[in-house]
Amino acid sequence: MSNTAQSPASRRIEGLLDGNSFVEIGGQVTARSTDFNMQQSKCPSDGVVTGYGLIDGNLVYVYSQDASVLNGTLGEMHAKKIVRLYQMACKMGAPIIGLIDCAGVRLQEGVDALNAFGEIYTQQTLASGVVPQITAVFGHCGGGLAIVPGLSDFTFMEEKDAKLFVNAPNAIAGNNTQKCDSASAAFQAEEVGSVDAVADEAGILAQIRALVSMLPGNNEEEGCYSDCADDLNRVCAELQGVEYSAAYILSTIADGKSFYETKAAYAKDMVTGFIHLNGMTVGAVANGEQEMSARGAQKAAEFVEFCDAFNIPVLTITNVKGFKASLCTERNIGKAAAKLTYAFANATVPKVNVIAGEAYGSAYVVMNSKGIGADLVYAWSDAKVGMMDASLAAKVMYADADAATQQEKAAEYAALQDSVDAAAARGYVDTVIEAQDTRKYVIGAFEMLFTKREDRPAKKHGTV
Repeated sequence: MSNTAQSPASRRIEGLLDGNSFVEIGGQVTARSTDFNMQQSKCPSDGVVTGYGLIDGNLVYVYSQDASVLNGTLGEMHAKKIVRLYQMACKMGAPIIGLIDCAGVRLQEGVDALNAFGEIYTQQTLASGVVPQITAVFGHCGGGLAIVPGLSDFTFMEEKDAKLFVNAPNAIAGNNTQKCDSASAAFQAEEVGSVDAVADEAGILAQIRALVSMLPGNNEEEGCYSDCADDLNRVCAELQGVEYSAAYILSTIADGKSFYETKAAYAKDMVTGFIHLNGMTVGAVANGEQEMSARGAQKAAEFVEFCDAFNIPVLTITNVKGFKASLCTERNIGKAAAKLTYAFANATVPKVNVIAGEAYGSAYVVMNSKGIGADLVYAWSDAKVGMMDASLAAKVMYADADAATQQEKAAEYAALQDSVDAAAARGYVDTVIEAQDTRKYVIGAFEMLFTKREDRPAKKHGTV
């Protein structure tokens, strides 16, 4: 370790990694600028501690900004250390974790510091989809530095002191921190959706350790696996007749009943996260509410794209009646639903869908239905699949009929068009199952799909 061993930056690294596993790189690097008497300022490690270590025995690369050195400002050599770390992480195929506490760009270094930002962005772009990128904000992360967590796969924020912003709240016309602290962890997690979890420092470090243990090191690994002590054929009797809850279903069927949720505070109509099934990490997407919002669709699309990039199979739990009807939603829902459709249809990893409630209309179609490429679709025996609720369909088709006729036609429509048996008869549902058997069926499905290979048309990339 360098002479920054007692700094908050190094303390965070020690709290994150396995004991005595951290090896520092570039501990003697210092700023080379001499403008504005910079040579008189002591810059140990140029304000950022960089190196590698282990999390549960897995190699990771870490940089941690030191606010005690020039307020953690980012300059030329500071950035070069981070860039070099990214290059090493990509070569070795290991996740990279950034611990942010920075007052912004170093003004004394001018265009050198600005160019340094660009070099970091470039390395993040090259690393995207190659190695997992995780960022945690403990202090300020403003201006150009706010792009760094935006380019990351997962972001965490300390609940009290962390600030994440492009424009500071007081710099926004008609706003101030008392009116709306748009830089706060709560705002970024609940309103912006850029943050996966908010906690104190110890809690964030613990959550990052748990997340790393569920992720592959790079995009060439065939998923991520751990030992499974749970019964593969465990009957989940508690799911029979239970009121629908996405998180409850996922935690119930998971190994050890453990569900790692991402972006839990944002767009609660959609639930995303990771579970283990027979020791294999599976990405889970589920409807949290029966109406899908634009935010929820975007949240799910980004999650599915991450899973596909890192060979993580995807499980969906479907219970959706349609899209939210509001002016705010209407501004974005078309594009957001298209992105979700594209993410599922474009993903080549194993994809399994369980219809655990009602599945109606185009909102059902975009939720990993058979039509957009689900490999296997299961449905609980009491599920409903169709164009819309039978009573509503009868009112539309028989608008001029009396109530008795509409009720009769609703029953007929439910039997012919809204029943899970009708969907299964047409091949849109592969197997009708009891809720209590969900765990063993999805484990069996992913085991069967383990060797899945799928060719796609040659192209540079899609444009959705």
